[in-house]
Amino acid sequence: MSLKNKLNRLQSHMSHTTEKKVKIEQEECLPVFPYQDIWQQHDVSPYRDIEGSTCLIREIHYPLDYLHGNYRFQELYNVIEKWNETTEYHPLTAKGHQAEDLFFFDTETTGLGGGVGNTIFLLGYASLNRKGVTLKQHILPDPGGEIALYKSFLESIDYTTMVTYNGKAFDWPQLQTRHTLIREHLPKLPPFGHFDLYHASRRLWKHKLERTKLSIVEREVLGVKRVDDIPGYLAPMIYYDYLDTKNPEGMLGIMKHNETDILSLITLYIHLSNQLLGLDKEQTSREAYETARWFNAIGEIKKAQVGYEELAQMNDEAGMKAKHQLAWQLKKEKQWAKAAELWQMVSSDGDDQERLSACVELAKIYEHRMPDPLRAIQYTDKALKQIETNKKYKKHKDELYKRRERLIRKLQKSIHREE
Repeated sequence: MSLKNKLNRLQSHMSHTTEKKVKIEQEECLPVFPYQDIWQQHDVSPYRDIEGSTCLIREIHYPLDYLHGNYRFQELYNVIEKWNETTEYHPLTAKGHQAEDLFFFDTETTGLGGGVGNTIFLLGYASLNRKGVTLKQHILPDPGGEIALYKSFLESIDYTTMVTYNGKAFDWPQLQTRHTLIREHLPKLPPFGHFDLYHASRRLWKHKLERTKLSIVEREVLGVKRVDDIPGYLAPMIYYDYLDTKNPEGMLGIMKHNETDILSLITLYIHLSNQLLGLDKEQTSREAYETARWFNAIGEIKKAQVGYEELAQMNDEAGMKAKHQLAWQLKKEKQWAKAAELWQMVSSDGDDQERLSACVELAKIYEHRMPDPLRAIQYTDKALKQIETNKKYKKHKDELYKRRERLIRKLQKSIHREE
């Protein structure tokens, strides 16, 4: 054998030996956790950073056609495509985004308050691609592992917009607080867009839900049924018990709770998008009204007006509310007669507050814009009668009596002129 061939064989052998040695050293560096066999059965593996800090990471996958509640995950692609076809602005618009740009994020902590005394012990998030949904959870096995927890998380995320449930007020600020304490060991926090679905849920469903906790929205709106779920308020106690015993049984329950929260964020964003885009064929008239009102609040007046006009054809509660809102818009446009026509219907069939408001506005129109003092007095009296039967509107009483006196004087002058 030539010297060259011998050197090549030796080089190949050395390379193989070196790779094998590195692999063994890497495996030896990984920590051994109590109950590691149980963790491994649930797709959990250890992570150690170069400074020796350790955490646990779980990674699981779902197919795109997986049904979570009323929607399959693949429907996220459909709604983002529809968002990209819109021209109106909305805080939840995914215009300019792809499904891969979103990550759905939730945490579990040792308390509900903010500040440095509250520790995040689980960071969970999901992302989509055409192969499916990947869900990862970064778990803090002991308080000394925070560097590994945040480093493994920050090394993993590479997305444009975060989707949370009350994350603007709690999850992300809490993460920022913890990051500040150990920032010299960690990468910088990346800038993100943020869709907070809690506020959207309150806007659309506070009229029918006593509370808008995610678990309630899941059950009442999304069709998600939890089985043997651990309530979130028990999470701190279970985590502290885990720190004492190292038995992962309770932690696995918390992880399942967190997993369901995250998957529900995907379903909720799909459903909210269908509501806002007008794609939900089962949308109630009240949901359509709240959607129009939201567009109105953010300055998309034309979009809101289209919604109000469609609803104004109906005579149910939402239809009456739409008439009331549409009348306000017509007043701004100085279309007094059309506004008066709508407010006349509201003054008879709206709720207490709407009837009072409509009567007051009609009195103003018939006093100043379409002068008819007698009709103005009639609507003022109607408003006063409502105040007498509903004391919570009593603050309007003095103003209405002043208006009535002024109208009577105008009516008397008009009569004298005719004589």
